[in-house]
Amino acid sequence: MLKGFTVPRSPFGQAALTPPPPWHYSSDVVGVEFWTDPDATAATLPSGLSPDPDSNGRAVMMFLDWQFTAQDDEFLDPARYQYREAFVLLDARYRATPVMWCPYIYVDNDAALARGWTQGFPKKLGSIFQTRTFAAASPAAAPVKSGGRFGASLSAHGQRLAEACVTLRKPVANGLSLLTRPTVLLRYFPRLAAGHQDKPAVNELAMSITDSLTVAEAWVGDAELRLPEVQGEELHALAPRRIESGFRFSLSYSVTDLEILEDHTQK
Repeated sequence: MLKGFTVPRSPFGQAALTPPPPWHYSSDVVGVEFWTDPDATAATLPSGLSPDPDSNGRAVMMFLDWQFTAQDDEFLDPARYQYREAFVLLDARYRATPVMWCPYIYVDNDAALARGWTQGFPKKLGSIFQTRTFAAASPAAAPVKSGGRFGASLSAHGQRLAEACVTLRKPVANGLSLLTRPTVLLRYFPRLAAGHQDKPAVNELAMSITDSLTVAEAWVGDAELRLPEVQGEELHALAPRRIESGFRFSLSYSVTDLEILEDHTQK
């Protein structure tokens, strides 16, 4: 019998792109909160979500430097389980609940791609970088203090899709206050068989569940963000009209479950 949580399933299950949950994540995050065209954000929403009447047009762009492990010390294999990621989150509503919706996300690792598709993150391959800090002080180690500056960028297919710069101004006493809304995702897997290509095998609106969510060393400050127009992409349609703030923090959480909000597979 073939084994493996994801493909490729194999005799021992070791060839699978990613191990089964629980999944544990740690990351450094650089991000920008901004306001964009409300019509553009509303146009990305799937069935089941609606624009937030109080904050339609509010968005967050985040760049993350991740380390992952499951239950077998996968973090000791950094070539497979370290990765970088960039995504945009948009304010929306699920019924009366304020949520965030993820229309676009990029990652540089195939294991993370597989986990993302399983959860409902519409991950594409990209090249993501951010300024790092280090314990040993140096002009090359961006300090996490007032005036510290952090850059970040996203490229795909040889083209720059996003670039940001954040200048820290003040610490945040409660870092979790920067992550107040749950994230809603679309698990969508099409069929290839002729006559069924408009009837996906999976079409589920899902809410991400994060266990033991922790935010440390959170700072906010000033920010710049550019989302240039790129052929074959639509991220630029969400280009900022007004920058609210920038932020940097360290993040950790675990994933063991997912909440299916609506199943549109048979509709």
